[in-house]
Amino acid sequence: MMPKASVTVVGGGLAGAEAAWQAAQRGVPVRLFEMRPAARTPAHQTHLLAELVCSNSLKSQDPTSASGLLHAEAERLGSVIQQVARAHAVPAGTALAVDRTAFAHEVTRRIEDHPLIEVRREEVTAVPSERPVIIATGPLTSSPLAENLRRLFREFMEEQSPSAAPGARLLYFYDAISPILSAESVDRGKVFAASRYGKGGDDYWNCPMTEEEYEPFWQALIAAELYPLHDFEDLEEACFFEGCLPLEELARRDKEALLYGPLKPVGLTDPRTGRRPCAVVQLRQEDKAGQMVNMVGFQTRLKRGEQQRIFRMIPGLEQAEFLRYGSLHRNTYVPAPLLLEPTLQFKGDKGLFIAGQLIGVEGYLESMVAGLLAGISAARLVQGLEPISPPGDTMIGALLRYITSADPSRFQPMNANFGLLPPLDVRVRDRRERKAALARRSLEAMEAWTRIFA
Repeated sequence: MMPKASVTVVGGGLAGAEAAWQAAQRGVPVRLFEMRPAARTPAHQTHLLAELVCSNSLKSQDPTSASGLLHAEAERLGSVIQQVARAHAVPAGTALAVDRTAFAHEVTRRIEDHPLIEVRREEVTAVPSERPVIIATGPLTSSPLAENLRRLFREFMEEQSPSAAPGARLLYFYDAISPILSAESVDRGKVFAASRYGKGGDDYWNCPMTEEEYEPFWQALIAAELYPLHDFEDLEEACFFEGCLPLEELARRDKEALLYGPLKPVGLTDPRTGRRPCAVVQLRQEDKAGQMVNMVGFQTRLKRGEQQRIFRMIPGLEQAEFLRYGSLHRNTYVPAPLLLEPTLQFKGDKGLFIAGQLIGVEGYLESMVAGLLAGISAARLVQGLEPISPPGDTMIGALLRYITSADPSRFQPMNANFGLLPPLDVRVRDRRERKAALARRSLEAMEAWTRIFA
């Protein structure tokens, strides 16, 4: 029997395994629930904890990349996933790719052998009553638990804002995500700032296209390579639910379909020509600092290389730097800006933590670090200490602050990228040197923070 002063973790993926390990390493007993193999998911194949189902890569280790910085910060916080991944790495250039089976077996062994972790193989259909509890059930959260979370969140929203609660979407089941670009990489000499019909100020950057530019763009789009859907993903259901279509699907309907959709030029005049363009791609500011711009209406299943090749055909985006790629896939996540503190505590119950991909982060690595922080904070709560979140000039801290403070009406999952970090005090023009400087600053901040808190 676990003592009363313990942490409960629901979900045995990367986030849940990491959360359990972090709490146990701080001397706090942990009860970890994983429903497999008693209950299956459409994607998992084994009973193993931390099973990688889509890719064997934990992204780049390049220290001047956002993911490389995230790796370095996680290592400084004692991540067990990082340790095991490096022990079972396979050649993959700068990426940290692993032998999936060996990796999952090793994580499972370490978790099951830890003297302070009890692994229970049973499905959890409602948020446990014990506190603190971490829900880290990922994008394929079972229907009963998802419905229980939905009711819990709705009750909270009704208390906070009764008029807003009925229309609030408190769980999402499909992502329809547009790419996010570095604002600095956009050629401002080829775009113009304006809103349609002059309404709302110059809120959008507009990339105008002539007929001669639109034709090859459309041809490339309809012939591009796509990521395949999983067996459990229904595109028609996803698009009906989201009220949108992937860009390339819309393009296949008709050559002019995009011109009546996301690329419609109506209400816009190119100041250089004094005429309405044939097509317009709009970019919208994504963050308060203006370092990131979203490609409006560009949700897509194009492969990443195809997104780079085709979207760089758009005037002004020839040198575009992609901070987040577009996607469309099944995913369950909560509107974190409405519901979560930067410590990943639920605003309506500070003993309930949400972690992993469920909070609205993209990727294994991002999910893992969310679990890591939730595990540390939950353990601190048991020990009578305040939960914590790293400073905003670290990559982990910046990601969690974005997730929990973005505009709720436009919130979509986010991956780690340098656009999340505060700009440097001194302007550095060379992109690689600037990223290296941001990485140095972040690691210095993380090291100073860990000496005090972690």
